[in-house]
Amino acid sequence: MPLVIGVDSSTQSTKVEVRHLGTGQVVASASAPHPKARPPVSEQDPGAWWLALRAAIGQIDQEVRNDVVAISIAGQQHGLVLIDGDGETVRPAKLWNDTTSAGCAADMVASLGAHEWARRCGSVPVAAFTVTKLAWVAEHEPELLARTDRVMLPHDYLTYRLTGNHVTDRGDASGTGWFDPTSDSYCADLIGTAVPDAEQWIGRLPRVLGPHEPAGEVAPAIANELGLPVGTIVGPGTGDNMAAALGLGLSRGDIVISLGTSGTLYAVSSTATSDPSGAVAGFADAAGGFLHLMCTLNATGVTDTVAAWLGTDPPGLSALALEAPRGEVGPQLVPYFDGERTPNLPDAAGSWFGLRTSTTREQVARSAHDGVLCGLLAGLDRLEGCGVDVGGQLRLIGGGARSAAYRQRCADLHGSPVLIPEISEAVAAGAALQAASIIDGLSIDELSRSWNLGAGRVVEPADETGAEVRDTYDRYAAWSETPHV
Repeated sequence: MPLVIGVDSSTQSTKVEVRHLGTGQVVASASAPHPKARPPVSEQDPGAWWLALRAAIGQIDQEVRNDVVAISIAGQQHGLVLIDGDGETVRPAKLWNDTTSAGCAADMVASLGAHEWARRCGSVPVAAFTVTKLAWVAEHEPELLARTDRVMLPHDYLTYRLTGNHVTDRGDASGTGWFDPTSDSYCADLIGTAVPDAEQWIGRLPRVLGPHEPAGEVAPAIANELGLPVGTIVGPGTGDNMAAALGLGLSRGDIVISLGTSGTLYAVSSTATSDPSGAVAGFADAAGGFLHLMCTLNATGVTDTVAAWLGTDPPGLSALALEAPRGEVGPQLVPYFDGERTPNLPDAAGSWFGLRTSTTREQVARSAHDGVLCGLLAGLDRLEGCGVDVGGQLRLIGGGARSAAYRQRCADLHGSPVLIPEISEAVAAGAALQAASIIDGLSIDELSRSWNLGAGRVVEPADETGAEVRDTYDRYAAWSETPHV
């Protein structure tokens, strides 16, 4: 029975799923944690990701591992990994939610202009983007930059550890700020905004693989270390959001809200976009098309924090939120607890509005969930303004999708039914799907249908005040984004 492994190497942990090549059925799964990392200085040792991957795969029964024919890695986007000539990391990886490069991002946008950045690479740099992190290292740690021989993204690093090959895919590469997703090529002048000798740095970037091009085979010594068969094929891998789009079986017009450490809203398309406001990132996807995405820095961390303040846990906060009276707006939270990426406010803080002496714990709990969701649902108008079709089914995924309050309030605030996919680990499922497509030669769409990845249950709206709540949130968010003396 041939099996494939899909890996989700996120900010918080490594998750692996073993799936049957033909049916997509989950045969086994496991996970291992990563070191904690929080803004503004959010860094992790890439070696810890490898140890977590090794630990997670080691939890899978050896008889199951013996039947694995392919593996693919999906990783957290944007992180900067620097490797020296001996193959060792130069410094801890700067992660997507490290905001120390916000000043570098502002300088880059001022230098070339937002319109030019959006036209050239589909996005306007903010602190999350890899190019800004490289600029930060160049400015603050030039001696470490001088030791750098190769530049990688998190998923590239794990693929490198598996195969010894320095490769990436177009989806993850499109989140760097130095890759043009329309021509599938690197832009020397864009990386030149971060470092001198741009042409030399282009040579230090990974080779970009096509959607169905293998990265190589698991090296024999590594196969022995992981208990995998010699000759196991390694897929090109991709970024976590691109993998989730594969794992969810998205059609044009479908929208996804993902609630995890960060919050994302995205849709796939056959055409590129260019948003000089910087709100919408025009990425490539992992299937040859494009993925248009808006990301917020504050998601489930907000409800985790508010739960602790109220002396409960996230499930307890969810229960409180659902006990708040329907048919009223109540207090509103603008949840910029750790600064914010969209809007680009790295130094912002959270704000509650509409608090009264009569405000209840239940209302505060609901406002925490609403604030996270409203910030993401605002992205629907932004995507539509870029010409992206958003008329399809809204799917809610990520760790937050396990919360009854997030599920119900998402439907209420959207004003339409929301699909909760049966897949619990969409990123790992997408990585497994990619691995399977390389082995059997079927298209991603064909495999997705045969694996029935679009299945789920629907949550209907129950509170008709969703539009009013969103309007109120938008007013408060606009006030929060304006400097006040």
